Amino acid sequence: MEEILRVDNVFLSFGGVNALFDVSLTVYKREIFSIIGPNGAGKTSLLNSISGFYHPQRGSIYFEGKNITNLPSHKRAELGIARTFQNIELFKGMTVLDNLMLGAHIHMKSGVLSGGIYWGFAEKEELAFREKIEEIIDFLEIEHIRYAVTGQLSYGLQKRVELGRALAMDPKIILMDEPMAGMTIEEKEDMVRFIIDINEERDITVVLIEHDMGVVMDISDRVAVLDFGKKIAEGKPEEVKNDPKVIKAYIGEEI
Repeated sequence: MEEILRVDNVFLSFGGVNALFDVSLTVYKREIFSIIGPNGAGKTSLLNSISGFYHPQRGSIYFEGKNITNLPSHKRAELGIARTFQNIELFKGMTVLDNLMLGAHIHMKSGVLSGGIYWGFAEKEELAFREKIEEIIDFLEIEHIRYAVTGQLSYGLQKRVELGRALAMDPKIILMDEPMAGMTIEEKEDMVRFIIDINEERDITVVLIEHDMGVVMDISDRVAVLDFGKKIAEGKPEEVKNDPKVIKAYIGEEI
């Protein structure tokens, strides 16, 4: 198993509150790695630290062997780290197609002038990326809404568009923060299918935060558990599910 992401003794605090306390974990290529824990355990803070939105006071983060601890978030995106959010972060007044094209902009090389007159290299580059975006649209089964205004779509479809924007970045790893929160059963089933296909067919590593334990236990290769900013368990889903520390964190009593 080849390492793609490593978090070493990361410590993050806000004032007097410790969001993460010496958290370490390793994620391997082409696996689905889930992070679970009660509300306020530090899960989103960990993803924010990996994506560059937060900068820990101590510890190191490595991506494909490269120390990215001090890199800004856009540089991490260029390396292949994509992100979806717990609260949808789309341009609601733009079409689905435009939102997806924005996901690919980090790889576009044409300058402002050539892009403005849409000629030569800029035209060829945009057409090439448009082909990739159309493939993502087909993959996510959103052909019928490609020209729809994103803010007018249902919550489940907006979540799918956000996933498409992450895929448009051509990532090596996707950090997904509660992608199924607020969804109907049918929408959850679709999202689970897309996550599995992204992992198996596109060889993209997935780091997943999710509260639906049935989903986590069914699709994860390994699971890490946070509680009050500390990692209390890590391992195969069945091992984690039966760990006394995990049971205590979720039900609040000894077994």
